[in-house]
Amino acid sequence: MTASLFAASVAAWRATNGIPRPITPPLDAVVKLSIRAVDGARTADTLGAEREGTGIVIDSNGLILTIGYLVLEAASILVMTSDNKIYPASVVGFDHATGFGLLRASPPPPCAPVELGDSSSLGELQSLVVAGHAGAGGVTGAALVSRRRFIGWWEYMIDDALFTAPPRYEHSGAALFDGNGRLVGIASLWVSDALNAGVAFPGNMFVPINLLKDVLDDLVRDGRRRGAARPWLGLNTEEVDGHLVVTRVLPDSPAEQSGLKRGDIILGIGGDSIGSQSEFYESLWSSGGAGGDVTLHIVRDKVVKHLIVQTSDRLAYLQPWRMV
Repeated sequence: MTASLFAASVAAWRATNGIPRPITPPLDAVVKLSIRAVDGARTADTLGAEREGTGIVIDSNGLILTIGYLVLEAASILVMTSDNKIYPASVVGFDHATGFGLLRASPPPPCAPVELGDSSSLGELQSLVVAGHAGAGGVTGAALVSRRRFIGWWEYMIDDALFTAPPRYEHSGAALFDGNGRLVGIASLWVSDALNAGVAFPGNMFVPINLLKDVLDDLVRDGRRRGAARPWLGLNTEEVDGHLVVTRVLPDSPAEQSGLKRGDIILGIGGDSIGSQSEFYESLWSSGGAGGDVTLHIVRDKVVKHLIVQTSDRLAYLQPWRMV
């Protein structure tokens, strides 16, 4: 589902001007997160050693949902409620497949938890509410302008991502509420083209809450989803002129250890040709669990090469991070 440029523009204007005005969400459950990463964190160069964002209290025992990149390699986490009280928190779980992160504040903040809604029921151009903590823009209206697959350059892909307009610039972990005050998404990114129409139409991408429901119990119990870990290479890619190009190789990653370099063009994996990021991820993730070998077919300096990469578990790469 993707709206036209005109319809999306009108819907965004109506949402921000309160026509019709959505129901006010349970704002006491929207909290500020202040995170400090462990010394030498591998993610510090891209995410920073100190991070701020929004979390949403989702149960009476202090369980807080946010976007996972905020809490990767966290050494300390502080939760600030709307009345400026501060609670320490620890990481409960992280799911790289969806991007969700879970924390637990102790003691639990004295607020009513939000109710999880049904992100699949959202309609085209529906008016919604985006809620961040007070220092990150507070509460604003937004319209759902697109719902489609999202593909990230960091070995990430989800189906049915929610795209809203107008954009929120301090978006990390912000909540998306429906007209009944139920949580339907968690903000991940600012995007330049929320419509995916080849024109500048900035907005935000939200991870739909329905992706959490199947893994929530696993994350609370084990810190991660059950089953074999997804194979991970440790590289960034971009589609350029119909080719999948390596734009970054993370230090000490499986990709670097195999000899993969920035500028390499990926032609295939395991004997299968690929022409897009989505095909690449689908082939990689169907190759087996983390720890197995995959063969990448690449072009470097006009020469075809075949590199064998021993995949890894991304969470293992982030050690010494520990979930409590």
